[in-house]
Amino acid sequence: MDSIPELMESSNSENTCSITDTSTNNSSSLSAAAASSSSSSASAPPSSRYENQKRRDWNTFGQYLKNHRPPLSLSRCSGAHVLEFLRYLDQFGKTKVHTPICPFYGHPNPPAPCPCPLRQAWGSLDALIGRLRAAFEENGGKPEANPFGARAVRLYLREVRDLQSKARGISYEKKKRKRPRQQLPPPPQLQLPPPPGGASL
Repeated sequence: MDSIPELMESSNSENTCSITDTSTNNSSSLSAAAASSSSSSASAPPSSRYENQKRRDWNTFGQYLKNHRPPLSLSRCSGAHVLEFLRYLDQFGKTKVHTPICPFYGHPNPPAPCPCPLRQAWGSLDALIGRLRAAFEENGGKPEANPFGARAVRLYLREVRDLQSKARGISYEKKKRKRPRQQLPPPPQLQLPPPPGGASL
């Protein structure tokens, strides 16, 4: 299970919804990744960051199932097991989630430290579930049997989003995109007919 903190570290640093400061090593890791991808063979197209993260997430979930007591096969995995996995990952979280009795409850930028727990950010969990949902189907799972798309998982994510939104004073509502104003085409130029009877002198 050594790979799980690493998984959540990379997941948090790539996720823009996480408010924690994980961006300090991003530039060096990006340049290292660029250097390693340029040295790889030209015959194989390089995987995207999303594909690499999805593969790591899938391997980590597989490791979690192997270490589960009793060990669990993917075919027997349900939404309840996915919820267990998400709750397990909370111990590696870096996002402060204030409790209702905390004086900083609802403040996006608390002025002082507090003993409230660190959790996985909602955005990190939401992105993780999206990647695992896709990976399940890419690895032969049937969409109707996908435990990552279970109703219980969707409800849990909504509950986490609402709780963190209130506790941290941050709105997670989708922002409506403003459509760029379309410029009206210029009015058509009227072509005046030539004067009748031509002016001949």
